[in-house]
Amino acid sequence: MKQKIVFACQECGAQSSKWMGRCGDCGAWNSIVEERPVPEAVMAGAIEKRYSLAVAAGPQLYADISILNAQRLSTGIGEFDRVLGGGVVPGSLVLIGGEPGIGKSTLLLQAAAHFAREFGPVLYSSGEESEHQIKARGERLGIERAPLYILAETCLERILEEIARLKPSFIIVDSIQTVFSLKFQSAPGSIGQVREAATQLLFAAKGQNIPTFLVGHVTKDGNLAGPKALEHIVDTVLYFEGERHHSHRVVRAVKNRFGAISELGVFEMTGTGLHAVPNPSQLFLAERPANAPGSAVLCCMEGSRPLLVEVQSLVSSTSYGTARRMASGVDQNRLSLLLAVLEKRAGLNLTGEDVFVNVAGGMTVDEPAADLGIVAAVASSIRNRPIKDGTAVFGEVGLAGEIRGATQAPLRVREAAQMGFSRCVLPPGNCPPTDVPPGIQLVEVKTVVDALDAVMDW
Repeated sequence: MKQKIVFACQECGAQSSKWMGRCGDCGAWNSIVEERPVPEAVMAGAIEKRYSLAVAAGPQLYADISILNAQRLSTGIGEFDRVLGGGVVPGSLVLIGGEPGIGKSTLLLQAAAHFAREFGPVLYSSGEESEHQIKARGERLGIERAPLYILAETCLERILEEIARLKPSFIIVDSIQTVFSLKFQSAPGSIGQVREAATQLLFAAKGQNIPTFLVGHVTKDGNLAGPKALEHIVDTVLYFEGERHHSHRVVRAVKNRFGAISELGVFEMTGTGLHAVPNPSQLFLAERPANAPGSAVLCCMEGSRPLLVEVQSLVSSTSYGTARRMASGVDQNRLSLLLAVLEKRAGLNLTGEDVFVNVAGGMTVDEPAADLGIVAAVASSIRNRPIKDGTAVFGEVGLAGEIRGATQAPLRVREAAQMGFSRCVLPPGNCPPTDVPPGIQLVEVKTVVDALDAVMDW
């Protein structure tokens, strides 16, 4: 009997009986590839085999379920534990993605070495590097003798056999796009292979209560490669970010079933691996120039962590017919909106001016409370007047020129006080907070004009 052939979209997973240049469901071009379905004999064997996410054979009463085994385990890296919500949850499945060479394998190898020393055997399955390459990296990181097992394998069934044999306390699969199952004839990285590999590893992690980390590739747009279902299967999705020319790296949580999303961990890349940065505000403000026009300090929040970052702006007369607006680290559309508010509500003429805004250090800030920092930096640059010394700002700017409140104001003010700032300009909805740290003055502003009066002599 002739085997049926299907064509599947690698972007959304839609199937069709013939090849098409464009997917009819998601509209992606050249994403349809040939896939052969699972043979009936294999499907029959799969139906007979029991798949379960729990150790128990049947349903349990809610009151009888114990959570003692769900206590978090430390990776030995404080910033990594923060992003995960306080540590690794046994049985969790975590997906971490990032640009090539940014440090994903380095970070996970450091965590694997700590787990091996503290909790028992660790299985590190690599489909992209040989054992000798991983050993060379481990020597550079200073990893000592520990029950850390390296498996250079891409076959899913072989990896599952080793998991059952070793019964490790921690599993790392680098990367999920290189793993393939013998059930499918398609190439590794296809939508069927990625979904099958992730699902089987999910059963292994939940059924045996083993924390598992998957490394994922990213596309040229910066999104995780493979089907979107991959992100739905896992418990936590982490993005490893960082500029190639900066030494610091940022791990950001965009999905976390065991903690807050948008948590942030900051690391510094060194010759001996990734080192946690316990005080990121000091890192981002280390090279800030004193009394420079166009420089403002913003109190922003990343998850539950307050950060102080420097917002820089440069306003100069345009030499073209149309003024340019360029932004790095902030949304360019938001910048255009704030420039219109400055023209209409504060009387600043920016029509014939090129405006450039940058968040120093390669940091990306996307919360509304960053508006006041952008406005202060632009106004300081166009007037060529520096922001008053020791001043930090935060607040959302409305289209009517009003300053709106921001979340978690006490944490922002406390961080500014700890970093030695003596004044904090903030919205009236956040003034005064419940507890005001000593040594800092809170300045309440209701409009953009009031804010500019408070931050500089313009």
